[in-house]
Amino acid sequence: MLIHKLSLTFFLSLVLLACSPAQESSSGAAQQADKTTQTQPGVENYAAETFFATTTLFGSSLSHDNSEVLVTSDADGIFNVYSYPIGGGQPAQLTRSTTDAYAGLSWFPNDKRFLYSADQGGNELNHIYVRELDGNVQDLTPGESLKASFLGWHENEQSFYVMTNERDPASFDIYQYQVDDYSRTMIFQNDAGWADMLLAPNGQWLALAKVNSNKDTDLYLRDLSDANAEPLLVTDDAAAVNNRIFSFTPDSKHLVYGTNAHGEFVQAWRYDIAAATHQEEYAADWDVMFVYFSEQGSYQVVGVNDDASTELTILTTETGEPIDMPDYPAGDLRGVNFSNDESVVAFYVNSDTSPSNLYTWRIGEEQLVQVTDALSPKIDKAALVSSQVVRFESFDGLEIPNILYRPHQASTVNKVPAVIFIHGGPGGQTRKGYSPTIQHLVNHGYAILGINNRGSSGYGKTFYHLDDRRHGEDDLQDVVYAKKYLQSLPWVDGEKIAVMGGSYGGYLTMAALAFTDEFDAGINIFGVTNWVRTLESIPPWWASFRQSLYDELGDPAEHAERLRRISPLFHADQVQAPVLIVQGANDPRVLQVESDEMVAAIRDNGVPVEYVLFDDEGHGFRIKQNRIETQEAYLAFLNQHLQEQNSGTAGD
Repeated sequence: MLIHKLSLTFFLSLVLLACSPAQESSSGAAQQADKTTQTQPGVENYAAETFFATTTLFGSSLSHDNSEVLVTSDADGIFNVYSYPIGGGQPAQLTRSTTDAYAGLSWFPNDKRFLYSADQGGNELNHIYVRELDGNVQDLTPGESLKASFLGWHENEQSFYVMTNERDPASFDIYQYQVDDYSRTMIFQNDAGWADMLLAPNGQWLALAKVNSNKDTDLYLRDLSDANAEPLLVTDDAAAVNNRIFSFTPDSKHLVYGTNAHGEFVQAWRYDIAAATHQEEYAADWDVMFVYFSEQGSYQVVGVNDDASTELTILTTETGEPIDMPDYPAGDLRGVNFSNDESVVAFYVNSDTSPSNLYTWRIGEEQLVQVTDALSPKIDKAALVSSQVVRFESFDGLEIPNILYRPHQASTVNKVPAVIFIHGGPGGQTRKGYSPTIQHLVNHGYAILGINNRGSSGYGKTFYHLDDRRHGEDDLQDVVYAKKYLQSLPWVDGEKIAVMGGSYGGYLTMAALAFTDEFDAGINIFGVTNWVRTLESIPPWWASFRQSLYDELGDPAEHAERLRRISPLFHADQVQAPVLIVQGANDPRVLQVESDEMVAAIRDNGVPVEYVLFDDEGHGFRIKQNRIETQEAYLAFLNQHLQEQNSGTAGD
């Protein structure tokens, strides 16, 4: 049973969801949430509620009898687990949480039990649960203040693996659970700060990642059949190289891994365990993001980050040629999973103008089955906007890639205001794909430029490291030059440009307001404002990445002066433009006190500031009604400060 796990490699990664009901608001802007921007005839404006009536779906584990797909959906307002018939039809809701977000992980290999994960109010302390055939639920990782992750199944289908930090908050140990009674045995005690781990299908080999710096990660193999065996270094690079675990081959004889040892971009390489030899597996002109296999190894799935889009290819391993699939709608393939017998494949298709929809295909048949239709039925797809990749030169001549959305309303005679949208990270990437947050603002006449400033992933290792220890300096100048680029477009109102972002993007938003006078307004979504405190309060489960974070940003013990210099909190008296700040009370990465203090400091400066605080959210927002109300706050804030002359009411 295939479970594909992507490693967590970036600190403060942005969960690109909007927020939740306002617990506090300092102005009446929220009352203007339905005010439209200036439009041309034929452009219908939709309310935020309509955009978020679209369903968000992920997960594609196929049941043992090839009849159902395990899917996570927010159809009822918060993420729960559902079962969709592979031939289409109404889903069955399998969990009914009303407070915490649940994420389906996997069916059991031989029955309809399933595993799922949930934290508590967004605190990221995930537990692993099993739902029994009779509907009863058992927490397989009980306890306080622990975090657990599912690591997959043994090939004999009689056991599965879970890692938890219950023994040591800074280290994850691996336990093997039996499928019959859920008894468990610790099979690996993590005493060396391993950052990532993956087990071979036969359970003998454990791949381990050791982060030495933000430019250097080594991979090791440990033979679990020998209690005295030491981890064996398998990527012995002379220079600093970032390596990452991708997958084992189904026969457990090879480890497939990603490496940037051979150029600017990540390639996939294969390590033969018995022969101790390496060979190239897959390379492209962009980063290879992942490589994994179907259960019996007949198919290989390869993902490439092609200029902010995912180019996913399914290869037949016998020939190395792409599988001959029926036509599917334009967009990126995501979440590909095969059934155990490899006769059925489930996957999603996502594009700028279409949210992820689930498809199934019985291999060899002439047609696919579209299982879901996730877009709100009230939205005319023609009202949505496709993005284009654009580039501009920054202050030093460096070419900066971006994703640009041009509203239907925009023209040289009807110039529109613009928002520079900054991704999270550091090291994230603004990518093409459906976003209700972006589409709602574009629908109301705001141009959106999703900037991939220096330091973003996906554009080579040199580009990625250009902002090391330069945060709030060179990358901030990229944001300023993004404004200059927007001002060069004849359909943009160059006098009405705001900046917006979440997590690290929230930090750069506040930096843009504190250290420049370029922008007319800013929206900071759970952004860092005090780097010293943030780096001193890293969650314990990030311990294995601590050195990498310090290499990227600075050690608060050694570089406190610089970190204070680039922290907006200590320069709040320089903020002159209106600000909307959004924060989750349970955020373990950017603590609430960060936003509390920033709001107080801006208010003391006499500058308009709105504060939207959520007592039931963390670093990213899970509850649909929360996202709706905060999306309305975004629009109201922008309308108030960029479009005060507008009137009218948005409707369906």
